[in-house]
Amino acid sequence: MSSILDLLKTEAGQNLINGASNEAGVSKEKTGSVLSMALPAILGAMKSNAKTEEGEKNLNNALESKEHDGSILSSLGGMLGGGDGGSLLSKGGDILGHVLGGGKESALTGNISKMTGVDASSVGKIIKMAMPLVMGFLGKQKQSGGGGGLSDMLGSAMGTSGDKDASMLESLLDADGDGSVMDDIAGKFLGGDKKDGGGGLGGLF
Repeated sequence: MSSILDLLKTEAGQNLINGASNEAGVSKEKTGSVLSMALPAILGAMKSNAKTEEGEKNLNNALESKEHDGSILSSLGGMLGGGDGGSLLSKGGDILGHVLGGGKESALTGNISKMTGVDASSVGKIIKMAMPLVMGFLGKQKQSGGGGGLSDMLGSAMGTSGDKDASMLESLLDADGDGSVMDDIAGKFLGGDKKDGGGGLGGLF
């Protein structure tokens, strides 16, 4: 099963990076950096939500809806080419609000802003534009089956390899964190020098 970071290497992922870069007024490299940190953390939040019966039911229902059947993965280029970035931003904002809620959303955008040097408002736009694509990616993965429950699917999609990775991702969502492990997360997902907040993309391009 592919991870969410593999998605950024696909044509749909490249279309997302280009479109979000234009919408947020941020370079493609910085946009890719934001996404490579944010997407695994968001999946981690989904996995945490799915630990409750209600959370699992709500996420399953969303992923089984026609809206998130994966068709966006092939139509995104046309949407963005037709100037539909604003619609994507609006839909993504609704999804992100359901997944994270206000407190964690602010923590995520704030922490990634500190790490990348991209202002929090632009980080928020980039992440929101990605959310419909993330849901389409997960919906398609769910349709393809492969055994295991929702939690297993999200874990595989996160691309993490253990508790340490998961705890680093959780710290991105921690509004009260002191940021001490931010460099480790950057090193994990961006590659290269962990102290370089605007680092490279770990071979995404």
